Order: sequence, then structure tokens, then C-alpha cells
Amino acid sequence: MSASAIFVLDLKGKVLICRNYKGDVNMAEIDHFLPLLMQHEEEGLLCPVLSRGNVHFMWIKHSNLYLVATTNKNSNASLVYSFLYKLVEVFTEYFKELEEESIQDNFVVVYELLDELMDFGFPQTTDSKILQEYITQEGAKLEVAKSKVPTTVTNAVSWRSEGIKYKKNEVFIDVIESINVLVNANGSVMSSDIVGSIKLKTMLSGMPELRLGLNDRVLFALTGRDKGKTVVMEDVKFHQCVRLSRFDSDRTISFIPPDGESELMSYRINTHVKPLIWIESVIEKFSHSRVEIMVKAKGQFKKQSVANNVEVRVPVPSDADSPKFKTSTGQAKYVPEKNMVVWTIKSFPGGKEFLMRAHFGLPSVENNELEGKPPITVKFEIPYFTVSGIQVRYMKIIEKSGYQALPWVRYITQSGDYQLRTNV
Repeated sequence: MSASAIFVLDLKGKVLICRNYKGDVNMAEIDHFLPLLMQHEEEGLLCPVLSRGNVHFMWIKHSNLYLVATTNKNSNASLVYSFLYKLVEVFTEYFKELEEESIQDNFVVVYELLDELMDFGFPQTTDSKILQEYITQEGAKLEVAKSKVPTTVTNAVSWRSEGIKYKKNEVFIDVIESINVLVNANGSVMSSDIVGSIKLKTMLSGMPELRLGLNDRVLFALTGRDKGKTVVMEDVKFHQCVRLSRFDSDRTISFIPPDGESELMSYRINTHVKPLIWIESVIEKFSHSRVEIMVKAKGQFKKQSVANNVEVRVPVPSDADSPKFKTSTGQAKYVPEKNMVVWTIKSFPGGKEFLMRAHFGLPSVENNELEGKPPITVKFEIPYFTVSGIQVRYMKIIEKSGYQALPWVRYITQSGDYQLRTNV
């Protein structure tokens, strides 16, 4: 079972808009939500599901709004939360910013969307591109032709309209990998993994069938071709267009793509990753006088690759002042509101080493507050490179009219949660 009713509340618990789907929960129950939330918050027992009697409130907070689903059954909570986050996504597509004002300015459209997104407590059409075909923000200009329900809603392929035409048929494939690394003060890698996604920009006419081939180790083992570099993907999540039964049987990623931009799949690779940009730091603190910082950055990736827009963020004491910097490349800047030095390097070739020195004054009166030891964090992006070695082996495009289409592939590796702890 799913939700009985959906409410959008402001921060004071006032109902801005609501929709009763099943009528089996008293709508006045929502008045108990905010007092219940505050009581749990004060007791330090805040959780995503709050209950009063046999009524359960499943809620999320976005900007200055609470989105709440009520039910008195043993509902599928993960389905309800997926729907609430999808609701945020759709409203943001429509109103650019989802906040109290945008709900108040668009009551009619919000009611229409709530009617289409869910029926009798079960999610229905949740694709904003399809909804925008027949729920427009120009509600007054209702044309006779628009009163016909788009075929995409009743179609087997609800995420793509029929009759799409392009002069030039192309598919752009972006393979984007983020590296999460945690290095302790002794230089040992404590945890590391890769989170990847494959994004598409599809500009294809008609209803094409696409097949994507990756160097997936399970596929190679199934077909007996265990040659070359392969990857083991975990936690794979697909867009609804992918035929899961086909993937389960022979690992083929087969789908009719949505038009325009979409995320086809995401995955995680749990492997030991060598930090691509290695940081060595020496931070010397002389009490009542100064702090000396020396940071050395080394590119531990192929020489032919280049990391762009590298940012090394080094924490400094909150009472530091009078900064002086010396860098072998790039620029260093003190950001006092965040208590850090940001060293920016526009272009960082693989195998190179760069140095940054910083000098800060300290007040003669000691700051008695105990400060934590924030880590050094690094941001970067390396084009034409994937750390896992994942490859798009082929992209087949089949359409009944038989046109030729060009697939373009781009690889990008970027920093995710990339932290190096320091001794000081």
C-alpha cells in the first residue's frame, strides 16, 4: 500500500496545499505533525517516520517546506520517499525554485500535478517532460486540441513521445566517475571507492532501440571472452527505460532512450584507489606568534593526462591573520570566513610536483577554544580518463527507418569526497 494523503506545509506547520487520495485518514491529523516533530527533535529521537496512534507521517524537508505523506497502513516506505523526492524534482522543473512562495503562486498547477502524479495513493506519471506536454503554466489558454491526453501517458514507453524528428541524429555519452578517498595523517589510505554514472544527451528521430556495451567482467565471463581490462560494477541503478529482464539474462543494456538529457545508470566500484593527487603537508604552529604551512601536491596519474581547475583547501586556525603566500604555480588565497587557504591550479599535468608555502601571524593572546582538526580537501577534474578503466565498447542504434546515427563518448574523472588528514 502507498500514501493516503500528501501535504505541503510551511515551517510553522501551516498547510499550504494538500491532496486526499484515499479518504481513510482524517485530514485534521496533520495538525499533530509539527508538535510531534518538535517533541522528537528536543528528545534527540528525530526519525523520518513519525507515528501518532495508527497514523504514520513520512516526511522530508526541502528549503522552507515540509512535504508529508500520511497513511494508516503498513505502507512501502521506500516507495513513498522515492515519490516525495520525485515530487520535489517535478516541482523544481516547473517552478525553478521550490519554496513557499512558488507553491502559493502556482496553486492551480500544483493541484493538477498532484492529480496526475498519484492516483488512489499510487504513483503514476512522474516524468516531468511528459507532464509538461499537457500540464502547462498557461492554464487560462486552454485549447481544444490540448484536452486530448498525450499518447505518452497511455504508451508502453511513457518517457518518450512519438514523432520526434532531428536533422542530424546523434547521441552524446558521458561517463563520469567521482573518487572518494580518505587518507590518514600517516599517509595510509583508510577508505576509497569510485561512484560512477553514465549520462546521455539523445538527439534521435523516431523510436530508436539502443544497445550499450561495457567492459563488464560478468558479461565477459558469461561469453568466455576474458581478455583485456574489465570492471566489476556494484549497486547498479538504471533509468526506467532499461529492460531489466534482458540485463539479468545476458547483461545487455537495451533501451528506448528519453529525448534530451537523462542519467542512464549509476554504479559503484569498491576498489583500492591510489589518490590521483597526493598531498604532503607540514604545518608548524608556534604559539603566540605564527603558523608556517608547506604543502606539496603531486599528480599520480598518467603524464599525458591533465587535471583541470584543481583546488587544494588547507585549514588554518580561526584566529590567524596577516597571510603571506609563495607558490611554484597557481594562486593561493585566504578565505577567513571558512578558516582555510584555497590554492588554485588551473592546469595540473600528470607526474608533476608543485609547492605552496603560507605564513600566518597568531595573536599574542591564546584562543582557549578547542578547535577540531579539519582535513585537507582537494577538488579536481581530469577529462578523457577513468580511474576504474570502464569503457564503452559499442553503442548500437536501431531504428525502423534505418538512418545512420553518430554516438560520441566522453570520459571524465572528478573528485568526490577527497580528504587527507593532517597531524596538526
